[in-house]
Amino acid sequence: MRIAVLGAGAIGCTIGAALTEAGCDVWIVGRSAERAASMNASGLLMREGEHERVVRVRIATDAGAIGAVDVVVVVVKAFDTEAAIESTRSLFAQRTVALTLQNGLGSEDILARLLGTDRVLAGRTYVGGIMLGPARVLASVRGRHTYLGELDGSISDRAVAMATEFDRAGLATTVRADITTLMWDKLLVNVATGALSAITRLEYGRLYQVPEIEATAIAAVSEAMAVAQAIGVPLSTSRPEDAWITAAAGMPADFKASMLTSLEGGSVTEIDFVNGAVVRLGERWGVATPVNRVLVACIKGLERGLPGRRGE
Repeated sequence: MRIAVLGAGAIGCTIGAALTEAGCDVWIVGRSAERAASMNASGLLMREGEHERVVRVRIATDAGAIGAVDVVVVVVKAFDTEAAIESTRSLFAQRTVALTLQNGLGSEDILARLLGTDRVLAGRTYVGGIMLGPARVLASVRGRHTYLGELDGSISDRAVAMATEFDRAGLATTVRADITTLMWDKLLVNVATGALSAITRLEYGRLYQVPEIEATAIAAVSEAMAVAQAIGVPLSTSRPEDAWITAAAGMPADFKASMLTSLEGGSVTEIDFVNGAVVRLGERWGVATPVNRVLVACIKGLERGLPGRRGE
């Protein structure tokens, strides 16, 4: 199975390195020429816990040099999905499948529109990572699960084959018929902390010390759960506080939500695919989402003030 990991951020590098170590035929595709040159020259320094090792990954900025693959694992920022696919069309043969492991809701719809629904698998991963330099990543793989499945809820041979390949690489992966439920479960976690961490500029240790923030997070999750109920999506919990608790489980006190790191890096966020998705779907299904609407407005305001506004 030939695999391309589309996105050379922390998650893409972590997944690409794990697959490479397992002997998979894998390429990482990214935009940063500096990152690609550094990794191709000296490998990716992968740190897990107290252990570091160098993984000789293959990374390219030009997908044309790779050719068609069997699977494209999409881990670019959600707002970059369409541009990333259009610029890497050479990776896609007639039977190439795209697996989205992106945050929020909406990327799977973009992929389905561009490639056809029958060529898209949806998934969620709890694998973590932080880029510490152009060719150095702090990875969290052990004990972190990945779930994938067909958009129609079936258990397909191709999904099972992909999960087997991931498992062989130490990426604990399960095929699920209820992948839509899992996508919403992960969305609730992102709704709970992403925007609030970014707005307050607080890492988790301090974020979780403010009762008013907790109350706001639970209110935002409650709205998202009401939208899911209106759509008919079964959730794994009926308690909005569970998403708030889950978001911090196992995380260090200095952990920062990805929306915060995006703003700190001068980039726009994935707000349109997280809280924004709740607002958008709420409008469609007649569910009021005032808390999420305010959070979206605050993030949009912060994005407007970014110098250069990378990511648009």
